[in-house]
Amino acid sequence: MEGKSTGGPVDLPVLFSDLVRCETRLYNALNDRLRERHGIVTSQFEALRYLREHPGARVADLAAEFAIGIGATSKSVDRLEKQGWAVRQPNPSDRRSSLLTLTDDGSRLVDAAEETFGDALAELIGDALDGSSVAAVARALATLRSALEDNRIGAPTG
Repeated sequence: MEGKSTGGPVDLPVLFSDLVRCETRLYNALNDRLRERHGIVTSQFEALRYLREHPGARVADLAAEFAIGIGATSKSVDRLEKQGWAVRQPNPSDRRSSLLTLTDDGSRLVDAAEETFGDALAELIGDALDGSSVAAVARALATLRSALEDNRIGAPTG
């Protein structure tokens, strides 16, 4: 495939490998930093941040946002509840689902972890890429994500 900006060939399997390995290494590094400083991992931080930004979300909303199955999402919410960071409340418009909210402890935790998360990302990405490269990658990934999501590509079926 020809690259749009360079005009040269792009090896898509290599691009895929680089993309996945970067994501894995960033995720693992963020896990380590968040676990060390706040006792949580990246997936918990992301769920707590989502709940802070979307009060009253359902498990299905979390599952859709993170492209994971309902069962796995429900188990993750169970763990957040067990830690006292989130609660399920009855959904008045649908008895089959619950509405999720952060507890005060969950809110304090995600607020504290936000700074650690942002600082770690700035360090990990900023040490490797300059500002214009970060902006170009951000635009490209946002476009790709939007195309995948708009076409429901890679969405879990269960």
